[in-house]
Amino acid sequence: MNAPHNPEVARSVRTGSFHTNVHDLGAAKPGQPPVLFIHGSGPGVSAWANWRLALPVIAEQRRVIAPDMVGFGYTDRPEGITYDMDTWVRQALDLLDALVLPQVDLVGNSFGGALALALAIRAPQRVRRLVLMGSVGVPFPITRGLDAVWGYQPSLANMRSLLDIFAHSRKLVTDELARLRFDASVRPGFQESFGAMFPAPRQRWVDAMASPEAAIRALPHETLIVHGREDKVIPLSNSLTLSQWIPNSQLHVFGHCGHWTQIEHAARFARLVGDFLTEADAS
Repeated sequence: MNAPHNPEVARSVRTGSFHTNVHDLGAAKPGQPPVLFIHGSGPGVSAWANWRLALPVIAEQRRVIAPDMVGFGYTDRPEGITYDMDTWVRQALDLLDALVLPQVDLVGNSFGGALALALAIRAPQRVRRLVLMGSVGVPFPITRGLDAVWGYQPSLANMRSLLDIFAHSRKLVTDELARLRFDASVRPGFQESFGAMFPAPRQRWVDAMASPEAAIRALPHETLIVHGREDKVIPLSNSLTLSQWIPNSQLHVFGHCGHWTQIEHAARFARLVGDFLTEADAS
């Protein structure tokens, strides 16, 4: 019998010195750049786990690309690699080059928001429009929630506690989801790389992901900023700051929503992002 298909495993693309696991769905229309989705940094996270509800919906209208950033998911974990913004930005640019994509719309979640900001600052011509969701990338005192996420030690109880931090609605935090995410966090190599990324004291990793204020203020891109009002991981004040610093920005705050906007308000999130990108297509 064939082994059951794992939806988190997709296409393998060479990016620099290693291979990246990439979900590539939908088809771009003429004059319409693909959308690059960059996931967050929770334990056991993968691009598919993070974006599984949004990708199929948005792929009905445009091409969507979602890689596992190195150290996460099913991308290679090269021995001796440094997990930092330089490495992740380089991986993203290498992926765009490998797929022959001169420009994309860019959607970043949490850690992925910091990476999206950094990429747009360093290679502005590669980005048409920018979406930042529950984003890191500006200075802030680390929250108890983020410290717990980055300090995760594998156990089913600890994973259940993290899900309570991530989601505002307790209806989402089921025993089945806790078991699935715990199992993902203890796959071979997953916790080893995750534990190496954010050792205590963890405020330094928040600081290392922040882009300079002057560079953020100079961003020319139309930017959609999205946040959950009850987010316990990344403070809403981050998105307020971004909306003040980025000249061509708009801010949408979801009530009754924690850190999982794309899951807790999946249909609304997909429609909001789709409309924002369609506006650019029309212009």
